[in-house]
Amino acid sequence: MTEGNKILVVDDDKNICELVRLYLKKEGFDVICAYDGLAALKEFRANKFIAAILDIMLPGLGGLDVLKEMRKTSNMPVIMLTAKGETFDKVLGLELGADDYMVKPFEPKELMARLKAVLRRFEPKEETKNEVSFPKLNINMDTFEMKLDGQVMKVPPKELELLFFLCSHPNKVFTRDQLLDEVWGYEFFGDSRTIDVHIKRLREKIEKYSDLWELKTVCRVGYKFEVK
Repeated sequence: MTEGNKILVVDDDKNICELVRLYLKKEGFDVICAYDGLAALKEFRANKFIAAILDIMLPGLGGLDVLKEMRKTSNMPVIMLTAKGETFDKVLGLELGADDYMVKPFEPKELMARLKAVLRRFEPKEETKNEVSFPKLNINMDTFEMKLDGQVMKVPPKELELLFFLCSHPNKVFTRDQLLDEVWGYEFFGDSRTIDVHIKRLREKIEKYSDLWELKTVCRVGYKFEVK
């Protein structure tokens, strides 16, 4: 296993562990599973993990106690799992250092999105870029404004965020799922075709400048902001 891609999954339900492991493997992660608190700490101390998915109710040593031990030596992202109906002190969990939590049963796709979200927070940050400019186009995310030919345009927030993201990566192609992940994060779990609707609305606003730049469809792949 590679040293920079391991996830620790801890749950006494082996079916849940296996399901999560399969989804994580599909996303390119290496996975080690543990089925009780003491085994989780043993794996934690023997391996270098980039994140953990940790159940609250564990035999031997509870999840919050495991988290407390982990936090003595590591600040890696930890997502806590709790069964529906179990008492879970969210404030205590967060105070102990949990980064997020989910209630079981959960959608594996949402768990993957939440995991990616917390991992992104731990990535080395580039200098934040809140403004992009091209001929006749300016987007400023500090003021949440888009200007076309110097005129401020009314643009719904998600449309503006989508256009800003594409403009921040000119000529790079993104799939619909990538755009959902980057712009919507784990808040959205609907049809990825919602991207098509937002692109259509944006095109209606900016199409007269298509000789300078445009939102281009890349057949069977996705979209890009193409600069002429």
